[in-house]
Amino acid sequence: MSLASAYGINSLLKEGHKHFSGMEEALLKNINACKEISNMTKTSLGPNGMKKMVINHLDKIFVTSDAATIMQELEVQHPAAKMIVMAAKMQENECGDATNFVIAFAGELLSQAESLIKMGLHPSQIIAGYEKALKATVSLLPTLAIYNVEDPTSLEQVNKAIRASLSSKLIHHADFFSKIVSQACINSKPENDNEFDLEYVRVAKILGASVDDSYVQQGLIITRNSEGSITRVTNPKVAVYSCPLDTQQAETKGTVLIQNAKELLNYTKSEESHAESIVKKIADSGINLIIAGGSISEIVLHYIEKYKMMVVKCTSKFELKRICKALGASPVARLDAPNPEEIGFCDAASVEEIGSQKVTIIKKESSDCKLNTIVLRGSTLNLLDDIERAIDDGVNVYRCLLKDGKFVPGAGATEAILSYKLQSDAKSLEDLSQYAFNRFALSFEIIPRILSDNAGLNSNEIIPKLNTANKEEAHGIDIENGSVKKSSELAVYDHLQTKLWAIRLAADAAITILKVDQIVIAKQAGGPKMNQQQGHWDDQE
Repeated sequence: MSLASAYGINSLLKEGHKHFSGMEEALLKNINACKEISNMTKTSLGPNGMKKMVINHLDKIFVTSDAATIMQELEVQHPAAKMIVMAAKMQENECGDATNFVIAFAGELLSQAESLIKMGLHPSQIIAGYEKALKATVSLLPTLAIYNVEDPTSLEQVNKAIRASLSSKLIHHADFFSKIVSQACINSKPENDNEFDLEYVRVAKILGASVDDSYVQQGLIITRNSEGSITRVTNPKVAVYSCPLDTQQAETKGTVLIQNAKELLNYTKSEESHAESIVKKIADSGINLIIAGGSISEIVLHYIEKYKMMVVKCTSKFELKRICKALGASPVARLDAPNPEEIGFCDAASVEEIGSQKVTIIKKESSDCKLNTIVLRGSTLNLLDDIERAIDDGVNVYRCLLKDGKFVPGAGATEAILSYKLQSDAKSLEDLSQYAFNRFALSFEIIPRILSDNAGLNSNEIIPKLNTANKEEAHGIDIENGSVKKSSELAVYDHLQTKLWAIRLAADAAITILKVDQIVIAKQAGGPKMNQQQGHWDDQE
């Protein structure tokens, strides 16, 4: 051990640790790491946002502009940058939308804080200013609401509300998909608004045809053909099995010695009679549709055919859970007739062909759990995956508007108004926190700036125009022709509570990072090093 490391904190910690302290080493390094993350996703914000191609540790390719997906697949290591990623994930869990806003706004807050630190302000003064500004923003934002969804079953009102969320990823198909998603959400709306579940609107991706051939189908679609010859049943009683339909699944392996031809002929007789007795029991309980979560042996399938039951195989455990929820069934984990309380009901089940894909459609309309499936058509799986992510954002907006139907002007209008009003408020402060308060206000300008930059417009021209226009009435950026239009004409709206959550989470993440002045990294644990190319074996699906 060198003489220099024998004193101070180095003498207290285990060999192999890393220790960073002070402005340059800890705080500014953290801010730079967060700015890098922010700069990466910034270009994906808004309808003209560029897509990122991310290839994860399993060699799966993601082509998307959805910040939540990008963050999830990146596996960020830097501890400060991780905080921004966690804030974005929290926003995704809470509201399901505006994750890119969180990252861009937090990055800009830290960037503004960096210039204040270099001017000579102490981080504590910046934090005090930021906290005051956040409080002012939270009280000011609800006053900007200009649109309210009064009837969540009105297609026109819901369509207006969720269009902005979809257009940020599907600029050319936003009108088409906002109608489809609105219809699916309205069809799935339960009696109690608080019980709306994202699971109620499903997506079935089927390659072929064009994107404009997508449509809403009431019911649940399993993208598989039925296993037997029966392809249609009406008002069936349904049994859902989470175990394999196979009588040969023994606990131990056995060896059988067959001595003559008669024994060989009789060998499968007992198994056949056992399989028939089980299937007969299931048929006698009134079941005429079986959904199997595991393998189905040929002998069991033969008797299922004999007793005229339809059988569909469903390999996904999540899908099986959804089917049970929709049909009011309980998964049966034993190979036996289900109890009366385990049986599910639906209106009809039939096999139909969409494109060249055989699918099973299960319809059930008379229930609290009204499932709807959006059938997505398209040329590549990457395109369908990205449309699915956009639809997920739209459904999340519907879930949020059921709790609070207020919307603020979109297209950068809200941020421009907040920036202008908070800058005016900053002048009334007399202590040093007014500088940070003012920079917090300026940080809001990053959103209209990114929107115009990503659309190939000159943000230096548009921002002053926007600020001037917003003194009288809410104006947003019309990215099609680069003009500044009234929000009422643009009809682009952002959900109020989603915006509020995003601002809070971004500010909290930035303030937490500004509070850090030392980083101590312990020596990594011993043991063999995993191959980093493959990722962790436990993460593989």
